[in-house]
Amino acid sequence: MQASGDAHKDPHPAHESAFIHNAEWLRGLGESSDVVISSRVRLARNISGFPFTPRASRIDRTQILEVCKRRILTIPTTNSTKPSSQFIWIDLHQVGREDRDLLVERQLISRQHARGKLSTGKGGLDEPRSVAVLIPDEHLSIMINEEDHIRLQTIRSGLALGACLAEANAFDDLIEAGMDYAYHPRFGYLTACPTNVGTGLRLSVMLHLPALKLTGELEKVRRAAQDMGLAVRGFYGEGSESPGEFYQISNQTTLGKSDDMLLHEMEREIIPKVVGYERHARRNLLTSRKQMLEDQAWRALGTLRHARLMKVEEAMELLSLVRLGVLTGILEGICTEQIHSLLLNIQPTHLQRTLGTVLTQQERRIARAQLIRTQLDTGSPSGSSS
Repeated sequence: MQASGDAHKDPHPAHESAFIHNAEWLRGLGESSDVVISSRVRLARNISGFPFTPRASRIDRTQILEVCKRRILTIPTTNSTKPSSQFIWIDLHQVGREDRDLLVERQLISRQHARGKLSTGKGGLDEPRSVAVLIPDEHLSIMINEEDHIRLQTIRSGLALGACLAEANAFDDLIEAGMDYAYHPRFGYLTACPTNVGTGLRLSVMLHLPALKLTGELEKVRRAAQDMGLAVRGFYGEGSESPGEFYQISNQTTLGKSDDMLLHEMEREIIPKVVGYERHARRNLLTSRKQMLEDQAWRALGTLRHARLMKVEEAMELLSLVRLGVLTGILEGICTEQIHSLLLNIQPTHLQRTLGTVLTQQERRIARAQLIRTQLDTGSPSGSSS
């Protein structure tokens, strides 16, 4: 992986120092962070004069990479949250699977981008494609040659769509100052998928909704979201599952609505309602089914502290219940930061990177259980029991 200050060096496939800390979006801070894990803003842009990525030739896609690289690596980062911030540029077709999977687990690239698959079904691991990541916070990444030439995203902890949008727009303006985007005076920004035409804006939040699942109300909320034209996806976005009741909710269309309209709908109307439903469900569980909730939380914690084999999906389900127990006051002595750190570090690639070796599936299950025991076995937390 290559830093902007080393633009002429070959990318190093095992760049250890860039991604050694918890991702910014897992800090567990910010507005409504008891329910909202993170907020993300994504802008889809294309460069005028080039075919859209699915229709572009390999030569076109290589040229797009070079145009974007020259522009992005010259953008000043002095206005970002940390003065020491810099972009690293990663050519995904030149690094190994472990590095690509690590970026997926940290929510910096999509699974589709990691695989190099185009929407036409063609493509593969050798497809020219890259990502630029602003480190050390990782709150901004720019995918090159995904479905669109440029997919710029900002991601932050808690409900922070407004802050994400402001930063995304600021960096988008800096990029556009050095190149011409494909833009139509009537339709707005032109994109490979018609649903993104207009602002090219996708607003999404990751929500933790375990109480709605326990009270049997989750499916009702999911249907209501879909009826409002929202997409409901799993932990890693489109096509992924939702172990632990972690869901991403986002707008699906952008044409005919301004940035401000989309932001107001999501940040001040839709998401607060879902947050309210989850909080109401938690209060109901504490009032009418407290013993059941205590049993679920304590069983989950006990399993995590004593299991010798652990699949990633099972671990996320159990950590979800422990997080609910902590936030409802049933479990004490554990902080959400511990849980969030584990949510990332139990993922297959992070687990192997931590141990510095490639593991078989069985070895990962053993190592995952041991990691969880080590992190959570710090004495029995106090809490109510019935």
